[in-house]
Amino acid sequence: MMLDTLFRYARFAYAAAVLAAMPAPALAATNWKIDPSRTQIAFAIDAIGYPRTEGHFRRFEGRISVDFERPEKSSVAFHVQSGSVDVGSSSFSDYLRSAAFLDADRFPTIDFVSTSVQRVNDHMVRVSGDLTLLGVTKPLSVDVAVTRDAGGGRQRLEFQAETHIDRLEFGMNSGFPLVSRDVQLVISSGASDL
Repeated sequence: MMLDTLFRYARFAYAAAVLAAMPAPALAATNWKIDPSRTQIAFAIDAIGYPRTEGHFRRFEGRISVDFERPEKSSVAFHVQSGSVDVGSSSFSDYLRSAAFLDADRFPTIDFVSTSVQRVNDHMVRVSGDLTLLGVTKPLSVDVAVTRDAGGGRQRLEFQAETHIDRLEFGMNSGFPLVSRDVQLVISSGASDL
């Protein structure tokens, strides 16, 4: 009887040792689905002698993985269809899709993939990553305001970001210097947890 008890204890001790040696499971980040009806990717650019041009991109996809406890484990990726540019005029939109600007036939997407996410405060994070436009990749950091809403039994997030890019850095030099090199980007998005 004592031998049987010792044998069971030995098996228990072995199992406990194996479990103790295994790494604790990491806290998983939550994946969020971008809601196209609550997402807008807008831009504005100035030109001498012309009113400010404002427009949107109508087609895009994105994924957001958020770890509220450890923001550095979060990630963001957006892929925008460059041919979906819309400035309210079909002929002007077509011109922006041409090789003079977005060259949508050769470069059908504008891509942003995060490389790091840092907490700024309770309502803001700094997302750094790589922006690829016209086949050229440059680093970009954006401060993103985040609002979290758990109402209605389903968690929702709202994101708001504004930044500027220098289009000349990506080889988009048509119209310069009459057309500004500075492009303002405003991204607002809503997402629901999967």
